[in-house]
Amino acid sequence: MVQYGTTMKKFFLLCAVAVAALSLTSCGVTSTASQNITETKVVLGSKNFKVVGQAYGEAKATYVLGIGGLRRSALINNAIDEMSKNAKLTGSQTLINTTTHTATKLITPLYIQRTCTATATIIEFE
Repeated sequence: MVQYGTTMKKFFLLCAVAVAALSLTSCGVTSTASQNITETKVVLGSKNFKVVGQAYGEAKATYVLGIGGLRRSALINNAIDEMSKNAKLTGSQTLINTTTHTATKLITPLYIQRTCTATATIIEFE
């Protein structure tokens, strides 16, 4: 009986140390994807456009106990929408080469923050 109690104490101590170690660590996961916002059919046989600049947008979501925030696809769409607003396109300008990057930050096993950024090149047709 005495040995059983000592073994259980060691087991609970080991579990407590494991939980403390896991709660004090963090890890991150990233992914990158390219996608087009709109389908544009343009013949670029001659140099009839010029590169104007870059557009950037960001969206964040926080999850506590796995609850909250947005689905990954909705987060990507929000980042692309923000990028489109920031671009302030005029009549003959458009966005090309849209790229999204998603980073997941695990602060504790119970608190997760996901950030999605979208970038694109702004071109203007002459």
